Amino acid sequence: MDNDTLLQTITELSHEFGTEKFVKAGGGNTSCKNAEVLWVKPSGTTLIGLTPESFVKMDRAKLGLLYTATPPAEAAAREELVKNMMAAAVMPETAGRRASVEAALHDSLSSTFVVHTHPAWVNGLTCALGGEAAAAKLFPDALWLPYIDPGYTLCMAVRKAIVEYRTVHGGAEPKIIFLTNHGVFVSADTAEEIRAIYGELESKLAAAYRETGVNWTSVEVSAETPDQTALDGIEKILRDALGEDAAAIAVSGRFDAATGPITPDHMVYAKSFFYYGCLTIDNLRAVKAKLGYAPRVIVLPNAVIGVGKNEKAAKLALLLALDGALVKQAARAFGGIQYMDDRSRLFIENWEVEAYRAKAAQ
Repeated sequence: MDNDTLLQTITELSHEFGTEKFVKAGGGNTSCKNAEVLWVKPSGTTLIGLTPESFVKMDRAKLGLLYTATPPAEAAAREELVKNMMAAAVMPETAGRRASVEAALHDSLSSTFVVHTHPAWVNGLTCALGGEAAAAKLFPDALWLPYIDPGYTLCMAVRKAIVEYRTVHGGAEPKIIFLTNHGVFVSADTAEEIRAIYGELESKLAAAYRETGVNWTSVEVSAETPDQTALDGIEKILRDALGEDAAAIAVSGRFDAATGPITPDHMVYAKSFFYYGCLTIDNLRAVKAKLGYAPRVIVLPNAVIGVGKNEKAAKLALLLALDGALVKQAARAFGGIQYMDDRSRLFIENWEVEAYRAKAAQ
């Protein structure tokens, strides 16, 4: 397959799997490759907005230097080194673009095409207490990994797991990789196979949800919302307490929102914890001081409100809150929701890569 055909095919796959059924905001990433070059989605962009010219072109030989590097033990220093090494692998034709942080993971798979997404109906499995056991029954040939910090650590863990998988499976690689509290990687040499694998994922999971009586397609949202007078008062309190962090809001009826961090994507756009409680200036300021950030989602008795520095950021916060509620609901089919632990949460909250993604999205 020539390079133009490769890029046209991965662009079509990016559009197909870049809808809200599979990812939200700038979530997910895609790639294609030949022996020398990896073309991967740029960081902070949307799958559905990609063109063949959008992809970051990377020298696989230079990217491969990551796998033999001895990175610093300290997380920030390690990720800075990795970021610089990845930047050095970007080829002159796309110089200045920042590749997805998971580029090295894409490179670790030998398949021509890789499509990584975070559907709520998949994360109902990957974010569930009983998800690993259920996946072993539903998808016995898939690879399941525990939660691992994104970036270099995840890449190296996946590479090791792939080597072990090949040993057990006669040299074959996993077509499906489930990442706990993260999402799914699907890899194949043709677009048709990518589509077929995702079709199998959806079909088997839909059957499991139906069998347990869990609604995996939508959450119940109250029709009631505050009237305009009440909203004016809410906006004033938010702006007085949070300043420019509450320059815009997006309003929904009440739904059963999450009470902790679900995946890195949810944290990027909606933060780890939502605000529950009496809405006062003092309370909001106290919560901001405790968390180290302004809450992005406010849960009231008759509304859920996304908050942001602009309208887009507020809408994204609410969108991810709704998605998180659907993941929480779907996870009931597999033992209930499993939130990220504090160590994992703090890594994401302090990771420069995710700060870059959040800024790019806004």
